[in-house]
Amino acid sequence: MTVYYEEEVDTGFDFDGAPKLAQQAAEAVLSCCELEDEFEVSVTVVDSDTIRELNRDHREIDSETDVLSFPMIDFTSPCDVSCITDDCLDPDDELYNLGDIILSAYRIRSQAEDFGHSMKREFSFLIVHSMLHLLGYDHMEDDERVVMEDMQRIVMEHIGIGR
Repeated sequence: MTVYYEEEVDTGFDFDGAPKLAQQAAEAVLSCCELEDEFEVSVTVVDSDTIRELNRDHREIDSETDVLSFPMIDFTSPCDVSCITDDCLDPDDELYNLGDIILSAYRIRSQAEDFGHSMKREFSFLIVHSMLHLLGYDHMEDDERVVMEDMQRIVMEHIGIGR
């Protein structure tokens, strides 16, 4: 698993090692989904205006959000790799590109405070949540939501970051 990590804004996080933590969270998702490490993902931390603009342009929702997921592979069911073709393979590193994760630095800080847990936990959780979306999980229907929430809990326990 390769995570390309970038901060386009001063995050104000109260923890060190965000790139390493992003890598750890992404790898934990693959491990819990019993997938090989043959994937890559881009994680970018942006400001409130940027994530609002992306949300408006790509989802037609004109408001800030905490995380956006832009999948490169159209999974027919969660973690079902049978849909992956060589079109998804990056010829430079021979890894399958799962897509892009865009995080709001402001929302990580504010939601950590609102939920009463650490910024480290919120950052990790949003990466786990987004990685699951990139792998075909969703929460639009109640049955899907329950499955995705269970997987989020399993992954967060796997990396040892609780509330």
